[in-house]
Amino acid sequence: MAINFHDSPIPRYLQLADLMRQRIGRGVWEQGQKVPSLDELVAAFGVARVTVRQAMDVLTREGLVSPQQGRGTFVTGQPPNDRWLRVQTTLAELANMYRDTKPTIVTIDEAIHSAPVTPKDGIAAERYVFMRRIHERADQPYCVINIYLAEDIFRRHPKRFRNETVIPLLVSMPSVTIAQARQALTISTADTEIAQQLQIAVNTPIAEVRRVFVDEDDRVIYLSEVSYRGDFIHVEMNLIP
Repeated sequence: MAINFHDSPIPRYLQLADLMRQRIGRGVWEQGQKVPSLDELVAAFGVARVTVRQAMDVLTREGLVSPQQGRGTFVTGQPPNDRWLRVQTTLAELANMYRDTKPTIVTIDEAIHSAPVTPKDGIAAERYVFMRRIHERADQPYCVINIYLAEDIFRRHPKRFRNETVIPLLVSMPSVTIAQARQALTISTADTEIAQQLQIAVNTPIAEVRRVFVDEDDRVIYLSEVSYRGDFIHVEMNLIP
């Protein structure tokens, strides 16, 4: 069955290269194995021959496959397994993770905004400062984050909140009490906008994390919705016997 790539700002050959890369990474195409022929790939993915050739050129430059004249193309490498981003399960670990990684912050929106607070979350603050950001590491975007921070807290350090990661700064403020912190993780796929911002193909797996911090009055002082690249994230938890 042909793959449905959908419309995307990501060129189709790059989307195809990403799918092939995933097949190599998961061992569907094993090391030393001959990959299907050009005609077989055209039929399998439902794309033009030139698209398959361009995708194969990408993987060849990455050292993942090697064309051999008269024999075909063989898998000769593995994509890097750089799942350095761990889903932390305590607030202190989460703050330390952001301190240690020191992401490059690209703010793409800031405004006074209401927050998507539910009754289960707590009591909504009067107003929030909304910030939409991209976090990068070594010039590689790894998450898109929507942040809703209570305006009265933002106004205490506006310059720092604009230029630093919010959670470590929030945790370090003696005037702020975080009585409860909750997060929920959902596995999803990238839509067109997220795919463009994270430089991945449309429908690539991503991890969506929603975090809510409330103060001693059950007021939601921080709410974030984060979309992480799936190929960067690692989840590990201790199971209670």
